[in-house]
Amino acid sequence: MVDFIDFCAGIGGGRLGLEAAGFRCVGFSEILPSSIKTYKTFFDTTEEIEIGDLTKVSAAMLPEADLLIAGFPCQTFSIVGKRMGFDDERGKIIFYLKKILEEKNIKYFILENVKGLVNHNKGQTLREILALLDSAGYNVTYRILSSLDYDLPQARERVYFVGIKKSLPYSKYTFPAGNLIRPKLKNFLINDDPKFAFVRFDSLEKYLNNKYNRGKYCIPELLEEDFLIMDTRQSDFRLYRDYIPTLRTGRNGILYVKNKKIRILSGVESLLLQGFYKKHYDLAKNIPNNLLLQQTGNAMSVNVIKAIAENLLPVIKKNGELNGFSKIGK
Repeated sequence: MVDFIDFCAGIGGGRLGLEAAGFRCVGFSEILPSSIKTYKTFFDTTEEIEIGDLTKVSAAMLPEADLLIAGFPCQTFSIVGKRMGFDDERGKIIFYLKKILEEKNIKYFILENVKGLVNHNKGQTLREILALLDSAGYNVTYRILSSLDYDLPQARERVYFVGIKKSLPYSKYTFPAGNLIRPKLKNFLINDDPKFAFVRFDSLEKYLNNKYNRGKYCIPELLEEDFLIMDTRQSDFRLYRDYIPTLRTGRNGILYVKNKKIRILSGVESLLLQGFYKKHYDLAKNIPNNLLLQQTGNAMSVNVIKAIAENLLPVIKKNGELNGFSKIGK
């Protein structure tokens, strides 16, 4: 069994992907009380160590583990933020993660961030992160992957880093190729709760009749196409078919057509669009919708992490037996 610690855990998208690949969680770290509450709603954490703020822990406080996973804070690198990078305190989390990797002699890691990190500060931030991880003793491979290529109808692009200890016999990693066959969007938009029926047609008309969109669309025509996605942001209005745009924190303007009526994308549906299971959909129904939309907007896509982890397993097998793997000599 490969044991991992779930850092910057959010509501557990990374954990769920690793568990689906056969890995075992031995501890988790998250600082937002609302996210911790949702995480504990989804997972039985009674036999795990709840780490809390990773900037305040010592290596001695952490359980033994083979792998570290973290969706380290992305706001400082995102186009929707101020793109301050390492000038922002949240951007310094990577340094704490490096310290943990070194002190616990973690053999593998998976990190996730927004794709904007790759070009932030003309690529200098990425070069610094790669140099930092290299100095910690890892061979690092990174790639931008889209959730669309991993059986999720969401155009979510993120950069993923996989690190393998240079001291291990095998330290080369290859990212999964992805799947060109797209799942049916209707299988994810299954919430029929009447409270998500869209009734503010005057607000929609505001988008349709502004100077950018006047004359392009009319509501009766839009209602003719089931599972047509409408994205409303500021003065913008965009249509999508077969997939939805990236789920983001605070993005509450996604609508869709179903049975010739307009519906609001719900938080529980956003869970499915991130790869969470039907049981999580059912468990989340009492979580406030806006909060759940925010939490899923920050989550990792389960299917992508699962695919990454499955491609890591052959390397782990080459480096030692999986049974008692965390006991392999340093």
